[in-house]
Amino acid sequence: MPVGEFRNQQARDRFQTVYQDLSDRLWPASSVDTDVVTSFGTTRVHRLGAGDETPFVLLPGSGGPALMWYAYVGRLAAARPVIAIDPVGEPGPSVQTRAIDSGDEWSRWLDEVLAALGVGRAHLVGTSYGGWIALWHALRSPQATASLTLFDPGGFGKVSGKFLLWIIAGGLAAFTPRPVRHALARLLRNEALREDDAMRLVKATFGFRRRHILPTPLTDDDLERITAPTLMIVGGHSQLYDARQVADRVTARMPHAIVDIVPEASHDVVLWRPDELADRVVAFAAQASVS
Repeated sequence: MPVGEFRNQQARDRFQTVYQDLSDRLWPASSVDTDVVTSFGTTRVHRLGAGDETPFVLLPGSGGPALMWYAYVGRLAAARPVIAIDPVGEPGPSVQTRAIDSGDEWSRWLDEVLAALGVGRAHLVGTSYGGWIALWHALRSPQATASLTLFDPGGFGKVSGKFLLWIIAGGLAAFTPRPVRHALARLLRNEALREDDAMRLVKATFGFRRRHILPTPLTDDDLERITAPTLMIVGGHSQLYDARQVADRVTARMPHAIVDIVPEASHDVVLWRPDELADRVVAFAAQASVS
């Protein structure tokens, strides 16, 4: 399988210009950035916060760099160290050199990143595709997973045509005039369309060829083997799956999981009231640390 890459140098430069501008304006200046060499390519990580507590490790969704967590990192870093990762094979400063063909290989990649940083245990926070990676890592490396916080994660059934149409519609809407785009945000249940800065980055990602596998479904046996304390936050109108069915399955199969459904949200739940959700993430990690 080919690796993810920019279509040409012009597309890379266009993306990097937007990425750097948004980083300068939205990302904390205290962030320490490092490039970590793994067997799957070079991975950019952003470290914030201080202290020796078990860190948060942030995994973005498909097509989104670590920058998508900008509304979260301040509150998270006030509680414990934060490591925000730009995954290989996604638009961003990381460079993929080898295909990743399974959830197991995604976990190996994450193992290599964290080992290089001297992190033996982490509170994993992931959304969508990043949530699926976190689930696989908890399955493969339970001793390294202090807790999971998952925002509408993949891995609970095949990716449907409905979800793919939602992604395509959002991509097309990104190129409409601002008033139209904001109106479409409600119609499409996609809060990202209201994020003017995010839309600049979304448009720049169209110059990137993403070639990752779709998230394979986890079996009931897989879920039963995940023992890490887990908080799953799903959108009541998720385009990815039936929120209530997934919530019932998770609470029945995962021994230490709780599920919160945000009724008004969809797959975009990570963008709803980020200050409140960040506080929820901090509180859950603290509870998991003493349980």
